[in-house]
Amino acid sequence: MTMNTGAERRAPVSLRHALSLTALAVILSGCASGSAGPVSLSELAARNVPTPDPRVGLEAGLFDAGQTLWNMQLLSTTPPPREFIGATNSDLAFKGDYAIQGNYNGVIVWDISDPTRPSVAMSHVCPASQSDVSVYGDLLFVSGEGLGGRVDCGTQGVEQSVSPDRLRGIRIFDISDIRNPRYIHNVQTCRGSHTHTLLDDPDDDENVYIYVSGSSVVRPSEELPGCSSGSLDENPNSALFRIEVIRVPLAAPERASIVSSPRIFAGLVAPPQHGLAPEELAAVERARAEGAFILELPDNPQVMSDREANELLRRIVAGRGGTGSPMAQDSAFLRDLLAQEVEARLAAADEPRPGPTQCHDITVYPAIGFAGGACGGYGMLIDITDPVNPVRVDEVADENFSYWHSATFNNDGSKVLFTDEWGGGSQPKCRATDPYEWGANAIFTIENRRMRFHSYFKMPAPQTSAENCVAHNGSLIPVPGRDIMVQAWYQGGISIFDWTDPANAVEIAFQDRGPVEAQPRGRSMGGSWSVYWYNGVMVSSEIARGLDIFELTPSPMLTQNEIDAAKTARLDYLNAQGQPMFEWPASFAMARAYLDQLERSGGLSSSRIASVRAGLASAEQGTGAARRTALNGLAADVGGAVSGSADASKVRMLEAALRDLAGAE
Repeated sequence: MTMNTGAERRAPVSLRHALSLTALAVILSGCASGSAGPVSLSELAARNVPTPDPRVGLEAGLFDAGQTLWNMQLLSTTPPPREFIGATNSDLAFKGDYAIQGNYNGVIVWDISDPTRPSVAMSHVCPASQSDVSVYGDLLFVSGEGLGGRVDCGTQGVEQSVSPDRLRGIRIFDISDIRNPRYIHNVQTCRGSHTHTLLDDPDDDENVYIYVSGSSVVRPSEELPGCSSGSLDENPNSALFRIEVIRVPLAAPERASIVSSPRIFAGLVAPPQHGLAPEELAAVERARAEGAFILELPDNPQVMSDREANELLRRIVAGRGGTGSPMAQDSAFLRDLLAQEVEARLAAADEPRPGPTQCHDITVYPAIGFAGGACGGYGMLIDITDPVNPVRVDEVADENFSYWHSATFNNDGSKVLFTDEWGGGSQPKCRATDPYEWGANAIFTIENRRMRFHSYFKMPAPQTSAENCVAHNGSLIPVPGRDIMVQAWYQGGISIFDWTDPANAVEIAFQDRGPVEAQPRGRSMGGSWSVYWYNGVMVSSEIARGLDIFELTPSPMLTQNEIDAAKTARLDYLNAQGQPMFEWPASFAMARAYLDQLERSGGLSSSRIASVRAGLASAEQGTGAARRTALNGLAADVGGAVSGSADASKVRMLEAALRDLAGAE
């Protein structure tokens, strides 16, 4: 289906307009009646957010840029090892006390047992793009897609168009000794591995599965037999329009191999897309006024670069047997060719174009049996109960989205959030004039195996034209009873937002640095590629600057009790695209977190909240039977308030937390 188009589509608004609407809402709320009652999260955030936004106007620099934080603190920032400086830091995976960071030059393993002083446990030079990483047990998996990656991890690249030395696929390392990884196998694929996803099937103890998303050109069959391209109508064996599934036998990972190539894109056509943003339209108008050569497509005019135009003019002059500089007739001939190209494209537009040929990223959530496929022009809900044969059960498209990039489920699997990497990650797409819905997140509920759209969320601070900025990778923060996410926005920094209400996501914390360079000449890449919550801290892979580690600080939108409760959800390892279901042990912090949430929502009276808090403090001082009796008494008291509460579900959560705490004694 296609959602949010036509008459139902909300008109795009700029970031500046969105900010003005927020300010207006705050003013109007101040003019409302003074009746007592709960304060919404958005009102709390509006009252507490720094004004003016300190993210605007930060000083530029590489390792000395200006920085601002709100409701979080920086524990450490550490540059990469020398041989990785200047190469792009990419994604992260975690095992025990280690953060494993991909880099276009290889892999860095950081010891983060002391997050204030991380150290390099191991760095392994093995060039490939993007070097996305995942981990399971004693195995490390690394993506390779570019044409220069080598099977032997050499740095000399591959010059030949066909070569047995080229690596495009998945590398597998033994990391039983994580400080001395051992390269044990690779699985080659026709399009390489731009990203990959590790699936730990709860019904299979003998294997793990890798879903490979490759977005590059199809390699020649002379290099990898069986590879070919083309539409499915022309070539039913095409390496396009599919993903690859690799089975990895845990007892013999050197036997890992492709076991299926599901065509989850069957029947899809290219979705509608938006045109140029105001900044780009203004640039087109300037170029038009200067006499530039422009492919005048109605919704997406394209200005030819001077290099392209000069080369075409040179060929036109040579074609008529001329020499020297182009004449007016040559320029007129080129403009006529461009007009013919526009006519041809418009005529072809009457025919439906094929849909996506690959996914960018797939997030699997084994606990609920679904995956979220971010697949170019579509967001997909995929049934993964049979890991070898995933099946698409629903798809959504949106003309506000340019490139569906990644997905995150909430913890109970009732919602999914997709990101839009408009501009491919290298462009400035968070400028004040950029529409709020473009380059943002889209939030859906999952109802009867279908996705229903609710709202967009975009990091709200305008960024400069020197800063690559758009929605990118993040993860849940395990605050019980709430859906909170930390997310990277490249040079837009890090945004933490609550999306418990799918129609009204609210930013509650942020971090940002100034641009790597003050001017957009050549635009230096930088900022947070990905940031993930892992065992109490948030670890960010900074594209140009190395590794950052952060910690939350309490605020009216997130209390210390909620932070403490989140820290009780511990993981042995984490691959963010292999999403785990968080579980919390019984704790006083969790009971207090639910109390704080009920106070915020007005779900219990202030007198009852005070009484339960006092009872919890007393019970915590007790032991044995006395503590159990006190906690069960509190649970019974809270349970009696369910029917009269405006937040009955949260009251039940509190009651259950109290009974679990009593049972833990």
